[in-house]
Order: sequence, then structure tokens, then C-alpha cells
Amino acid sequence: MTETSNQMSMNTRIRLSGMMFMQYMYFAVFFVPLATYLNTLQIKGWQMATIMSSMPLGCLASPVICMIADRHFASNKVLIVLNILCAVLLFLAAQVATPLILFILLLLAMFCYMPTWSLTNAIALANCPGEKYPQIRALGSIGWVASLLFSLVALKIFNKQIDGTAIPLYCGAGAALAAALLNLTLPNTPPPAKGKKASIIDALGLRALTLLKDFNFAVFMALSTLVMIPFVIYFSYNSVFLEAKGFKLITLTMNMGQFVEMFLMLLVPLSLAKLGIKKTMMIGIVGLIIRYAAYWAGGMYDQRMLYFLGIWVHGIIFGCFFVGGQVYVDKKAPPEIRAQAQGLIGLLCFGIGWLAGNFINAMLIEKYTGADEIVNWSPIWIITTISSVVLLIAFALFFKDDVRAAEAPPTDKS
Repeated sequence: MTETSNQMSMNTRIRLSGMMFMQYMYFAVFFVPLATYLNTLQIKGWQMATIMSSMPLGCLASPVICMIADRHFASNKVLIVLNILCAVLLFLAAQVATPLILFILLLLAMFCYMPTWSLTNAIALANCPGEKYPQIRALGSIGWVASLLFSLVALKIFNKQIDGTAIPLYCGAGAALAAALLNLTLPNTPPPAKGKKASIIDALGLRALTLLKDFNFAVFMALSTLVMIPFVIYFSYNSVFLEAKGFKLITLTMNMGQFVEMFLMLLVPLSLAKLGIKKTMMIGIVGLIIRYAAYWAGGMYDQRMLYFLGIWVHGIIFGCFFVGGQVYVDKKAPPEIRAQAQGLIGLLCFGIGWLAGNFINAMLIEKYTGADEIVNWSPIWIITTISSVVLLIAFALFFKDDVRAAEAPPTDKS
């Protein structure tokens, strides 16, 4: 390999890493404190669950958007357009407080944002070796942690706490625009199936559904979707839980999980190579069990440090289970539908699974909310822990690791 190709490889890696950094930073800065902001607006119960569900509903657009990237336009160009649209919609959402209008604007924003998780995965995997992907994806975790800088700057310079205000939405809008500008530097990632004959299934971005004919792949998708139900209570309602426990600077507190994830993500390639995809993903579910058991024990024994343990294991959960799953999908899907396959897992997990989790967990929280509006979190964490244990057993029994953990490096397309 020549010096020029080495330099180009490093250049590509930097650009892909920057893409991940910005994409996750601008989402974290507004979504992590969103439930707290809704609480400030006195938007609770099913209205809060509905607005928080704008994210999983946004995943409905993933198959169609990813089909466009597979067959018609370069993925990097599609990403630029989506980020610009998202910036505009978040800016508008920051200016309204009416639940219905806020929901509509956030839903449209999520129609633009959620497909970008699949698109960034497809762009990264198309331009780097599969075993290097977790290292590039780790920059997404770093970007998530970097979102806390918005809170710290506001606190230190303006002496203002932004959690519970509309300011994070404005921050998200600005960062989304910056992400679009950075996307201009990405390596060209042309549509792999351009010019190929397409059916109505292709037009709807549903060609990846053919992968479900494989029983093991169908089991993987079903269990991954079910895992989202206990997983999502952390993302959607943890800010409310922490606020009830007296935590301040909630965005900063929750971002500790992503801070640990930055380092754990670098160990995922080693885990995939040494243990395989199945065992790596099982480690992720074990992390889920540890989180909710720690939350239960923290309340039972009045040990605040256990709440931090539940936050710190986030890197194990996301890095091992979800990134491991994305690598598995990439290896199972033919090249011409890889973006659609990533869109499918995005639709099922972050769409259907997250949506079901939002409303199931909302009902669970409502069930254990007293007349004084105080939530009894202990039985909630017990139920969530038990369901996570059941899913771990099901994953161990029914899913088989039927792909290799590594692949040959693709040619650079920049």
C-alpha cells in the first residue's frame, strides 16, 4: 500500500468519524432533556408518551429514505438534505408550546433524523472494514457526550440551566446545520443498486423484508425489537426519574453513560472477534439487567451511587447489543440492499419496538403513580429487570451466530 493510499484511508476515517460525532451530538442535545421540558410545559401522561414517540414514528421513513439511497442518490447527499430539513424543523419546534403543534413539528423532524442512523451506518460500512466500524461509531458516543457542553457553557457563561427549557431545541437546530456542512466533506457513496430493475417493494424500501425468510435472521429481528421495550424506559423516561430523585443537570448526568461508552465501544471489535456476535450481544442484554437491578436496589437501599451504575453500563448495552446487531445485519444483507437492511432494523427496533416501549412503559408508570402524583419506581424496575432476564434466556436459546465477525476491507470510494 502506498503512502498516498495510507493518507487517503486516514482521511476517510477522520471524515466518517466526524460524521458520527455530529450526527449523535445534535440529537442528544435536544432529545435527552425533552421529557423534562415537556414536564415543565405540563405535558404529561399519554400526551408526553405521544410526543416522545415522535422518534420511533420517525423510523417509519427509514425504509423509504434508505431505498432512495440504495437506488437513486448518493447516501452522503441524502444525509445533507435530511440534516438541513431537521435543523429548520427543530428551530420551529423550539418556538411552540401547544402539544399538537409541537408533536407535528417533532414528528416531521424525526422523519428526517431517524433515517440518518441507518444512512450513517451504511456510509461508514461502505467505506471502511467492518471490524473497524465500531471504532468509527465510537465517535457518535463521543458526540453524544459532547452535547453536555451546551449545558455547561450556558451554566458557566450565562448562569442559566437549559434543562427544562426550549434552548436545547435551538442548540439541536444549530448543530444539525453544522452537521450538514460537515457532510459536504464525506466520501462519495453512490447507490449500489442504481439502474437495477425495481418493483413496488423496492419503491417502498421493503426489499430487505426478504431477509426475514431466513429463520435465524427473523429470530434476531424479533428479539431485538422486544429488547427495545425495557431499553426505551431509560431513554424516554429516565430524565423524569432522575428529576424525581433530586438530580440536577440531568443531561450532564445521563451523558456519563455515553462517556463510558466512548471507551467500551473500542472494545466491541475485540469482543466480536474473540466471542462472536451472539455472545457480544448477550453481554449487552446482561448490561440491561444490571441497569434496572441497580435502579431497583438504589431505591430499596437508598444508595444513590447505584443510580450512577445504571447509567454507566449504557456503553455495554448499546455498544455490545446494538452495534453488534448492526454489524450482523450488514454481514447478512447483500450489498445492493444493505442500506435498506439497516433501515429495516431501524424501523423494527427504533420504530416499532421503541413505540411499543413508550406506551407500555407509560402505562406501567401510570399504574404505579399515586393520587399525590408521586411515582413508585420500585415495582417498575423489578418488572423491567425480570423482562430483561427473560429476553436474555430467549436470545441464548433461539439465536445462532451464523456469520463471521470480520470481513475484508472494501475499496475506498472517496
